[in-house]
Amino acid sequence: MTVAGFTVPRQFSFTNRPYAAVDDATDAPLGLDEIDRRVRWLLDLIGAAQSELVFRLWQPATFDVLAAGRDGQGRKLPMQGHVAAARLGWNPTYPPGVYVPSRVTRVVTAQAVGTLRTLAYRDNAISSLSARFDPVTGRIAAPTTAGECVPAGYARGVVRQLAARSRGTGSGGGPTTCLRITDVQTPPTSAPMARLSAADRQLSQITVTDAVMTLTVKLPTTAAPTGRAHWRRVRLIAAIPPHLHTRAITEWHLPTLVLDHRGVLLRCAATESVRAPDLTSGSTAVGVDWSPATLGAAAIVTERPDGLVSDYRGFTYDDRGLGIKLARLQAEGQHLHRKAARLTRLAATAPPEVRTELEEKIAVLDAHRAAVGVKRGKINRELAFHFARHIVEYAAAAGAAVIGVEDLSTLETRGHGRVNNNRAAQSARRKAVDALAHTAAGVGVTVVSVPARGTSALCPGCNDTLSRPGGYHRAWCARCRVGGNRDHVAGVNLAKRALLGRSRVVRKRGQNPQIRVTEHAPVRQCRDKKSPTPSRPRHRRVRRSVPTATPRAGVNQIRIVPAPRASVWDTVKPAAPSHGVTGSRDVLTSPASAPSAADSMRFK
Repeated sequence: MTVAGFTVPRQFSFTNRPYAAVDDATDAPLGLDEIDRRVRWLLDLIGAAQSELVFRLWQPATFDVLAAGRDGQGRKLPMQGHVAAARLGWNPTYPPGVYVPSRVTRVVTAQAVGTLRTLAYRDNAISSLSARFDPVTGRIAAPTTAGECVPAGYARGVVRQLAARSRGTGSGGGPTTCLRITDVQTPPTSAPMARLSAADRQLSQITVTDAVMTLTVKLPTTAAPTGRAHWRRVRLIAAIPPHLHTRAITEWHLPTLVLDHRGVLLRCAATESVRAPDLTSGSTAVGVDWSPATLGAAAIVTERPDGLVSDYRGFTYDDRGLGIKLARLQAEGQHLHRKAARLTRLAATAPPEVRTELEEKIAVLDAHRAAVGVKRGKINRELAFHFARHIVEYAAAAGAAVIGVEDLSTLETRGHGRVNNNRAAQSARRKAVDALAHTAAGVGVTVVSVPARGTSALCPGCNDTLSRPGGYHRAWCARCRVGGNRDHVAGVNLAKRALLGRSRVVRKRGQNPQIRVTEHAPVRQCRDKKSPTPSRPRHRRVRRSVPTATPRAGVNQIRIVPAPRASVWDTVKPAAPSHGVTGSRDVLTSPASAPSAADSMRFK
């Protein structure tokens, strides 16, 4: 338990872009286009070496070593990926004649070992599921030990892979064999990036003074460096985003270098001091329920000496139609994937001239699918932080100390139709939980995960099954005579479970606090106003002065009035205009004339 008034460190991430570059040895200014080329050469070297190393280690023996966590001499493997790779003898190879510093090799091995360690869990799960898989029925047997339990969604995906493999090999009635991840999947491919935090000061270092971040990194001067003279230090200068100027940041961490369509992007991280959360300090909780129709709904429960009370009037988040757009984009991406897979199967047996044409179509489909994925990622992020801001403002106005959200690992989206299942299975909910936890920590509110089973079906007062007199979206309890929107009733149940289980919170590193025990206490309806009145922003109406035309005599005019234009971003403040230099990116700018951080730096 934490003590009120104390502060705790918290890490967060944000993105940044350099507006100037200087050669560290000669102090000569460099153009940003030149920096883009050098960073691309660095990422090409790292990406090729990482792919070659992962492909060479793609065998069951590698995952056996990672699962055991011991090297050849029985010593425990260290947490640092590059140290573990050096102890196991996993070294990348480069093209003949190419010189790469040892610190860059550290970045390669750290990223490769991190990827393989993540897949070690999947290898164990696939081995357990394949041993219990029946090729005849296409089902898996029930687990016998706790170690064999895996999430239901992941199990369904593995069962589909096992069924497709059994059909392809013609072993539909053969005996069950224990498969590994190397038998059912190919080596993964990762986006080109350079995690500078895996190296030391010989490769990169960072300094922050007067709201200006200076990153010194060693970059190659040619695509195939042959010696140390082809690696030179460069200082990348970037402005700190304005929303970080007033925060108590105690440490700045080395960023990750990536390239996008705009050039070099720095994925930075920092540590700040925030107020220590105290779950026992307040007597009010907010419950957030996920909904297929919208992203989520919230309700408030207050603890009094005479019991728990709630007004059963919740707050429904208005996503301005972005949820439907995400569902459409996801369906479009799935359609493109199926079409590309079908063309791939046709190209395997097609004549050479037809195969060339099909491969061109497949490349177009893959590019279109990648663009759809990028668009979904942007909408997910904007929707998640917009939702988090509204929920945190709602909780802060009510004086809540804890926000209870549904545990996403227990959220099953089945039996509600193809459209609703697709809407509920969006990655926006995972991003919304992270954004909500980050935003709530800034005001001293703790986000906890509570069990989701029965929250929409049970009465918060008597714990009996609710009836649906008005359809699926309505709930009513004849005994307690309470009800309303089913999402609001579920929010009351979630807030109740967060209040009752806050003294038995399970904390795991890298995860939000969890409440695993479901307790019941009657929540009676109180007519006192306990929840804030949510704001209802309206769309802006755009008036345009149009010269009136003189109607002709004797003609009946039909007046057509266009509808007012509305934007889904009416509640989002527009970014500050950029004052940077337009034109070629080789034109150097001074710190005073750097582009606005709100335009090029997006907070994560």
